[in-house]
Amino acid sequence: MTSTQTPSTFTLGDRTVHRLGYGAMQLAGPGVFGPPKDREAALAVLREAVASGVDHIDTSDFYGPHITNQLIREALSPYAKDLVIVTKIGAKRSDTGGWLPAFSAAELTQAVHDNLRNLGVDVLEVVNLRIMFDVHGPAEGSIEAPLAALADLQRQGLVRHIGLSNVTSAQVAEGRGICHIACVQNQYNLAHRNDDALIDDLARDGIPYVPFFPLGGFTPLQSSGLSEVAQRLGATPMQVALAWLLRRSPNILLIPGTGSVAHLRENLAAGKLALPADAMEALDRVAAAKAG
Repeated sequence: MTSTQTPSTFTLGDRTVHRLGYGAMQLAGPGVFGPPKDREAALAVLREAVASGVDHIDTSDFYGPHITNQLIREALSPYAKDLVIVTKIGAKRSDTGGWLPAFSAAELTQAVHDNLRNLGVDVLEVVNLRIMFDVHGPAEGSIEAPLAALADLQRQGLVRHIGLSNVTSAQVAEGRGICHIACVQNQYNLAHRNDDALIDDLARDGIPYVPFFPLGGFTPLQSSGLSEVAQRLGATPMQVALAWLLRRSPNILLIPGTGSVAHLRENLAAGKLALPADAMEALDRVAAAKAG
């Protein structure tokens, strides 16, 4: 995009949401396992997010497990009519906090009912099917069986819209042949740009792309180029990285996570950060250097 103006909303399912949302993963304990060290602080972040205009919250019942959904219910129920809560199924946690595949029909059904119960809702607005052929990233393989099971739960009225997470372009194409895909959630950031072509394909069809780990996740992105742009604009590297994603394509929806009200406000301010052309060029050089 060449304009410094970026649209502030996009369609998710049949709802219009602000492109800067909130991801609840960090509200659980260390390693996304167990309760937060400060429950009241976690509740305060959720309430501040909604009070600040956030209408798209990303969560999962395997965060904790169960912790983040229970916090969301305590903080925000009864939910505002414009709030879209997106959850994920397809994984579970081991007793020691490991991430395990869980996408048999029985496991997916149980996960949908767990999310319904812990969020305190009668229907889940959007459910992302996380594909777990490889815990560390997308890996090829047919997703027909688990997606058909989720589509059956949709026909039962328990799920309104279905998305995909941790998927390849081939799996997105396969999924779109089975049911309507409302969004795709994969890792993508300034330095991790494997999905460039997929983002553009989805944009042409009006399908949101939701990148996670906008600054690298568990191994944070370190870039002098990013830091220099941030310093020049009087912003934080996270704000610049988020603003770059908003500029990258109008179908990108962001879900930065934090357990801090101050950090939440910083993240939301990225929506107002204008990136001049020379800043975009410098950031594209960062991406090119990482790719090289």
